[in-house]
Amino acid sequence: MTDLSGMWLGTYWQRETPTRFEATLIQGGNALSGSILDDGYLGEARLSGTVVGRQVQFVKRYLAQSLPPIDYTGTVSEDGDHITGQWSIAGFDAGPWEAHRSEDDLSASWQTFRAKALISVPG
Repeated sequence: MTDLSGMWLGTYWQRETPTRFEATLIQGGNALSGSILDDGYLGEARLSGTVVGRQVQFVKRYLAQSLPPIDYTGTVSEDGDHITGQWSIAGFDAGPWEAHRSEDDLSASWQTFRAKALISVPG
C-alpha cells in the first residue's frame, strides 16, 4: 500500500468551474487525516477518512464556513503520485477532482506574494 502522507496539489470542479487546492495528508495504516487550503474564499478545511488498497475516501469540513460536509472518493494511480475521483455534497452538488504529489506549498507562495506586494506599495 502506498503511503499518501505529504503535500498534494489538486483541482476540483463545481459546475465546470475549477478551484485549485493544496492538501497536506497524513496516513497512519488505513486512516487518513489532514488539511486542505482552497485557492478561493472558502479557505481551510480538515479531512478525515480511509485508504484501502488504491481506494481513498474522506470527508472535508470547512473551518470558517457553516457548510455541509463534502464526501470525496478517489483512486490512487499505480505509482502513488496521482488521485482522481468524485466529490459530493449530499442532495446538493457533485463533481470531479484530481490531485498530484507536490513539493510546492501554496501557503508559502501566498506569503511570499503578500510580502512582495507590501514592499512594492508606495507609501
